[in-house]
Amino acid sequence: MPLALLALAIGAFGIGTTEFVIMGLLPEVAGDFGVSIPTAGFLVTGYALGVMFGAPLMTVLGTKISRKRMLMLLMGLFIAGNLLSAFAPAFAVMLIGRVVASLAHGAFFGIGSVVAADLVAPDKKAGAIAMMFTGLTVANVVGVPLGTLVGQSLGWRVTFALVAALGVIGLAGIAKLVPDLPKPEGVRLRHELAAFKNVQVLLAMAMTVLGFGGVFAAITYIAPMMTHAAGFADGSVTWLLVLFGLGMVGGNLVGGKFADRALMPMLYVSLGALAVVLALFTLTAHNKIAAAVTIALIGALGFATVPPLQKRVLDQAHGAPTLASAVNIGAFNLGNALAAWLGGLVIAAGLGYTAPNWVGAVLAAAALVLAVLSAALERRGSGVPSDVVAASVPAGQQPTAVHH
Repeated sequence: MPLALLALAIGAFGIGTTEFVIMGLLPEVAGDFGVSIPTAGFLVTGYALGVMFGAPLMTVLGTKISRKRMLMLLMGLFIAGNLLSAFAPAFAVMLIGRVVASLAHGAFFGIGSVVAADLVAPDKKAGAIAMMFTGLTVANVVGVPLGTLVGQSLGWRVTFALVAALGVIGLAGIAKLVPDLPKPEGVRLRHELAAFKNVQVLLAMAMTVLGFGGVFAAITYIAPMMTHAAGFADGSVTWLLVLFGLGMVGGNLVGGKFADRALMPMLYVSLGALAVVLALFTLTAHNKIAAAVTIALIGALGFATVPPLQKRVLDQAHGAPTLASAVNIGAFNLGNALAAWLGGLVIAAGLGYTAPNWVGAVLAAAALVLAVLSAALERRGSGVPSDVVAASVPAGQQPTAVHH
């Protein structure tokens, strides 16, 4: 595997860290700026909305210049956004910094995966893409907990300054190690947009919004929930996020393995179990051991939905997967934004810090309903089970299932 993949993995590590680390630092940021926890939650919502709109926009713009130059530009945006957050004199400025950083997120993973595949032989493409995305996975096990610990010990601004430094390392690595690949062929936007006329593509993206939104409803407010309801000390949030990250890694691997065998049944099981666990979290959040176990389960079940949801969108988009892939990355983050906003509403309404878990349970259950509806419509239209349709896609054309 070429060293250029290490540069891409470092960039992915930084992006993954900045996306999730804010959740463990919400109380500190809120206290520093003198805003409420629900208001601080807009830092999650704003980032997610930036990814949602930035992913397709930056992907289309990226067709006009070389992929290497576009990756460098994206890392530059990432660095600028995190520096702006680190030195923000007011909450509104930090929110702007979060949005600027988010613009790099979706397109970096979309374009980076293409570059990673082009760097190796045909029989190693999936491994190369997986290696790049390892940076995102490791971020949730190492980067986020360490960033939370640093933020609670030395101040949250130090965390964002260190994340910006990671971006500088990633940018230098891309400049030095990634070859200057030729500019990609021009995108036929009309053809790409036609994929969105397919009701199955829209249903798959709606499942993405609701299903992954269920996870974020709970995890966005994990710090105040665990300190107020479960009675954990502030420093305990760090290892609780490690449990969540470990659950993510395991769930993503299991989801990817079984999605290739039986995609829709995998969705039924993971979404149904996620809804149940989130509902139970309103009770288990009041017990330290039960809460820790539940957090790991939410990570596992939530990310077990990611490979089948990502694959479902790409399969249904047929011959125009590029823009659909970018938009689906945005769909994950639309779910994040929606859930963070709704979770903040129920807390602000005085329903308590565990109330967002009910929001998550409802969102996950709604995604399950859409999954059943999607499969029923597919059977009615083709006369064959949805898994038979999915299995008919040649193995070489099936995308690697990873999270944004």
